[in-house]
Amino acid sequence: MHVTIKCFATLSRFTPPDAEAFAITPGETVADLVKRLGIPSADLKLVFINGAHVELDAPLADGDRVGLFPAVGGG
Repeated sequence: MHVTIKCFATLSRFTPPDAEAFAITPGETVADLVKRLGIPSADLKLVFINGAHVELDAPLADGDRVGLFPAVGGG
């Protein structure tokens, strides 16, 4: 099973080399994925799977597109 991962803005440094086909195991959640990538939970603000906003306990499925966003400030 594989997902596509896109880490945005300041999280881009956590993008794995195999982000287009990142291997996951059955039952893995977004929280599991974030931990495997080494992203501090305080740095993560929004998560999307296939364009829909989800919580960290959302399960991942083969072929999912995962978007990870930090808190973004602006003026």
